[in-house]
Amino acid sequence: MALIVQKYGGSSVADTESIKRVAKRVVETEKKGNKVAVVVSAMGDTTDDLIDQALSIDSNPPEREMDMLMTAGERISMSLLAVAIHAEGSRAHSFTGQQAGFFTDARYGAAHIKAVRPDRVKNALSLGDIAIVAGFQGINAKGDATTLGRGGSDTSAVALAVALGADICEIYTDVDGIFTADPRIVPSARRIPSIDYESILEMASCGSKVLALRCVEYAQRFNMPLHVRSSFSRRPGTLVVPDGIDPRTLPNLD
Repeated sequence: MALIVQKYGGSSVADTESIKRVAKRVVETEKKGNKVAVVVSAMGDTTDDLIDQALSIDSNPPEREMDMLMTAGERISMSLLAVAIHAEGSRAHSFTGQQAGFFTDARYGAAHIKAVRPDRVKNALSLGDIAIVAGFQGINAKGDATTLGRGGSDTSAVALAVALGADICEIYTDVDGIFTADPRIVPSARRIPSIDYESILEMASCGSKVLALRCVEYAQRFNMPLHVRSSFSRRPGTLVVPDGIDPRTLPNLD
């Protein structure tokens, strides 16, 4: 039995049909005998829409209130995914960043994770439930909601995987892994089957948007293998692995 953390981005949970498709994939992973924790982003453009609404009211809104507002998007998608998983016949339990034990510094809008204590997530997994966690968010020492900045859900997923001692962290997106160039712009771009942390960090620092820089740095620090793949296909993705790990030994690489 493997412990797998899966992260689904905004395009993967953009609407209710997409959420149903993700639920089927999560349940399939569970039925293969795995324990599964899932980190979700907000649906589609929800976060941008919330920002626009706030700015239409006040061109300089308070940072604390903006973070409180922006945590709402992930709460919606986590709850809907839990409902969809129940509809598929499995048990799921959703958690906010605070409930999942994400403690951050006091910086609003671009907080850094200081510690992850996922006791409630561990308890749900021990009961055989699928745990759904709102990405991109945590709580500071004052008890206020904080957000991690752009790409924060990737970082949430890796941090949760590390805290749970997961076997792998799967990052689901709208492309089939990491390519030599953006395949939507360069049709001849080739998928990279596996890559090391240093190479992907260099790509991220040069502007590649497949993985957030902080996410890869976190994975490298704790030797957490990543699997970047599409939620819209069954094609193999790209493995980001520490030196010395044979990709064939990693779980759920169908």
